[in-house]
Amino acid sequence: MNARFIVGAGYTATALAITIATGLPAAAHGPTETVTPHFEKAIPNIPGKTMKVVIVDYPPGGASVPHSHADSSFIFAHVLSGEIESKVNDGPTQTYRAGESWYEPPASRHLVSRNASKTKPARLLAVFVLDSDEKTLTTPIK
Repeated sequence: MNARFIVGAGYTATALAITIATGLPAAAHGPTETVTPHFEKAIPNIPGKTMKVVIVDYPPGGASVPHSHADSSFIFAHVLSGEIESKVNDGPTQTYRAGESWYEPPASRHLVSRNASKTKPARLLAVFVLDSDEKTLTTPIK
């Protein structure tokens, strides 16, 4: 189930500072979005867990293919710019605007993830907390 949170600008600045700490090359992820890994670190006080942070850039009208997330991954998503439409599991399709956030429970099926605009880009910060041995963040749903 999705929950909507509004996160203050102070948190956004902190999250961005963390993501900029380690820039890795961009990777294609689906037909129209670009996923750029930015941060990965084992969580010292939670043995066996790692935090991975990515930024997802959607061009105007861009979308991800329906996908599932790793069974162990708890995800915090925060819209950095634009508007993102998202549908997780059996929840409703919701539109999140810049500054708004939601979470996805472990083993979620992300059925809709797209830019709500046909004319403006959108950017999403996604923070995964998952088992350290988990290598695949998303798998396309067939």
